[in-house]
Amino acid sequence: MNKMPPLAPHVTVNGRDYAAPNTCAIAICLDGCEPAYLDEAIKAGLMPTLTRIRREGTDRRAHSVIPSFTNPNNLSIATGRPPAVHGICGNFLYDRETGTEVMMNDVKFLRAPTIFSAFYKAGRKVAVVTAKDKLRALLGAGLEFADGRAFCFSAEKSDTTTAAGHGIDNASAWLDTPVPEVYSAELSEFVFIAGVKLLKEHRPDIMYLTTTDYVQHKYAPGIPQANAFYEMFDRYLTELDAMGAAIVVTGDHGMKPKHGADGSPSVIYLQDLFDEWLGEAKARVILPITDPYVVHHGALGSFATAYLPDGANESALIEKLSAIDDIILVLNRKDACARFELPEDRMGDLVIISGENMTLGTSESRHDLAALNEPLRSHGGLTEQEVPFIVNRALPDLPDAPVLRNFDAFYYATRAAALTPAN
Repeated sequence: MNKMPPLAPHVTVNGRDYAAPNTCAIAICLDGCEPAYLDEAIKAGLMPTLTRIRREGTDRRAHSVIPSFTNPNNLSIATGRPPAVHGICGNFLYDRETGTEVMMNDVKFLRAPTIFSAFYKAGRKVAVVTAKDKLRALLGAGLEFADGRAFCFSAEKSDTTTAAGHGIDNASAWLDTPVPEVYSAELSEFVFIAGVKLLKEHRPDIMYLTTTDYVQHKYAPGIPQANAFYEMFDRYLTELDAMGAAIVVTGDHGMKPKHGADGSPSVIYLQDLFDEWLGEAKARVILPITDPYVVHHGALGSFATAYLPDGANESALIEKLSAIDDIILVLNRKDACARFELPEDRMGDLVIISGENMTLGTSESRHDLAALNEPLRSHGGLTEQEVPFIVNRALPDLPDAPVLRNFDAFYYATRAAALTPAN
């Protein structure tokens, strides 16, 4: 068994100092949490605890990183830094050498230590629960489980967890909760069930709970199914708050309607345009939203990157793309990476961003939209960058967006936890 190192007065990771907490510091990432979801559920009287926290604690808006997708933002929250530092700039990247698209869910793609591994190495107890398993390995990088000070598992694969690999044997059985369907609100609820029990039984020093945006992709703010999701969340927030944890509630990105008046998806098929302009398959369009879970969004988001053939007239292509309605920004790689703090070696030659009600696709023939049984809602661009940032402690000097970023969550959660008297 590893010998526990002495507790440090603070933990430094990726150039930032995090306070040593006196109580559990929790960051909750509500996937796809457009601020209007909270407003509508509160208006309906369904979130009494969050209503009180907003009034008595700290209520701000923050900006996510761009692209406003799940993986880049979760790893930014986990490291406290933008993708230029941690390297995860999408769910997929294109390997020019092999000509293949590669999922960035392997730890080898992570270029910076997580806050969780830094706290673990400083002798603290750490817990991470994610809805989908695609994030688990990245979020758990650097953790060791033999000494009982680390827990990291997903709701999706909760019946396969082991003490040696995740900190607990069969988390599903431990929680007496069956593994939920991946496309369900219950997958996120499982995360909260686990968070409450971990806090009761193991009292971690820091804990990260991150959900899935299945509900947000399907239902607009104020729709009964959306309100029911946030009512459910408020019940678990009540329990976590009552146990004295210092909590930051934020999101990885917002969510906007991306469909026409008839309910059909609004899409600009970029690969088809490049094929017309440059010749078939001369350019390669990558959609970083793509992952194994595309049923609820059809791999359609508001951010794309394009790899161009040698000799292509970059300026002319930027001009052509910029002239298309609902494409709101086109930048070359250098300018995009400087503006959005992205790793240059993992981006294409062009970055294209569409507006609030439009998505970007590859070729029309490559997208299977048959499973979209509700009008499309999606994310990825600038119009989905604003997210809530709510703390159940009064922090009057907290800034607002755009200075405040969702990846400041643990900086302020640990600060709030350090201000809480030790039990």
